[in-house]
Amino acid sequence: MRLQFGLTDELTDTQYAPLAALVAYYEAEKALVPLQSVTSAGKTGDFTLSEKLSQVILSILAGCQYISMVNTKLRPERKLAQVERIDRFADQSTLSRALNELTRLNLSQLQTAGRKISDYCRRSRQHDWRGFLQLDFDLSALPC
Repeated sequence: MRLQFGLTDELTDTQYAPLAALVAYYEAEKALVPLQSVTSAGKTGDFTLSEKLSQVILSILAGCQYISMVNTKLRPERKLAQVERIDRFADQSTLSRALNELTRLNLSQLQTAGRKISDYCRRSRQHDWRGFLQLDFDLSALPC
């Protein structure tokens, strides 16, 4: 999938262009594939459990403080959904129900998947440990 960023004649395509680029990168790198190991015996509906979980992660990255904010922030974003290779985002009730139905086994699988995703995305894994590692704890995003 090839993404193009630029100006259009439309009023808006998506207000989450940087997030669209991040989603495309995650997909190209298959960073969220470990979520597919979280299995569910329940009814899936239009989305698989791994798709629902990735949409929850996406909602966090989009700034949704609560699942209920998905309906106003992500649901109208058709272009961003297309980057995720879906027609639309799930309703907040669908995501909430999926989280509520997670069993202890699912939570264990999710913990393992989260650890794999974190390990993959962690930059310290590629660090040359013969030198210093600089950590920036300043929340202003300026270098320490």
